[in-house]
Formats: sequence, structure tokens, C-alpha cells
Amino acid sequence: MAEKVKSPTEPDPVADFKQGVAMLKNGYAQNALAPLRRAFECEKRNPYYLSFLGLSIARAERKWDQASELCEIAVQLRRQEVQFHLNLAEVYQLAGRRTKAMEALDAALELFSNDQRLKRARSRIEKRRSPVLSFLDRDNVLNKQLGKLRHRALKRSGKTDQ
Repeated sequence: MAEKVKSPTEPDPVADFKQGVAMLKNGYAQNALAPLRRAFECEKRNPYYLSFLGLSIARAERKWDQASELCEIAVQLRRQEVQFHLNLAEVYQLAGRRTKAMEALDAALELFSNDQRLKRARSRIEKRRSPVLSFLDRDNVLNKQLGKLRHRALKRSGKTDQ
């Protein structure tokens, strides 16, 4: 039996998808768009292609409605895939819809109660305390260090809730 050899002009959605996800992971959302779109065009109902294309659109183009719709469809098609819930929550978060992101993660945590990725994502989205020194930016080195000290002190005293 002869193995079928793909011609260079024939689309390979799996290769495009892998390339797009790799670019997305490395922070190249804009570059990831083209291969993810090609994969999606080959199989428009593939939840993996939908979810990662949605995430890429959110990161690169900031088209929140389109991105969230793609990710929502992916979750509906394959509810048991944790990564789709994470992608959807990230799209909501990028769009400034923090409450929606928390709701998406809470719903996912009901399905996958012990998934550490979901727990980490949820803790990153939770409301943060105000900077220790409000006249300085949150990313200022003093605020970062004093914030860590405050967190440790509150943790030791048992007052970690806000």
C-alpha cells in the first residue's frame, strides 16, 4: 500500500494548527492568526481550531465579540476540554469582562474541581488589593516588595481575604 503524499499546495490543517498554537504560546498572537485561520477554514466545526483562533483574535486584533463567540462555541462542542474553558476566560479577561471570566472559570471548576490550571487562572483574575503606596504605579518595585510583605503578614495573621 502506497502512503499518500501531500502536495505542497494541499492544506494541512493539523500542521497549521500546531504552528499557530506554538506561535501563540511564544507570544506571537499576530503571527498565529494566519495558520490558525487556515486550519479553521478547513474544518469550521473543529473545537480546537475555534478556541485557539478565538484566543488569537482576542490577543492580536482585540475583536472581543468575535473571539468570545468562537471560544464559546468550542466550549459548547467539547465541554470536557479544560483548555477551552481557560481560553474563554482569558478572552473575557482581555476584553475587560472580569466577572464573565470568573463565571466561566467557576463553571469549569464545577466540572473539573481539582484542575490546578483552572485554580491558578481563577486566582490570577480575582480582585487584587490596592497598591501599598497608591501614589506609585502597581508595577513599581517598592509596591511589589511591600505588597509581598503585606501578603505574608496577612497570611500569617489569617486575614488573607480582602
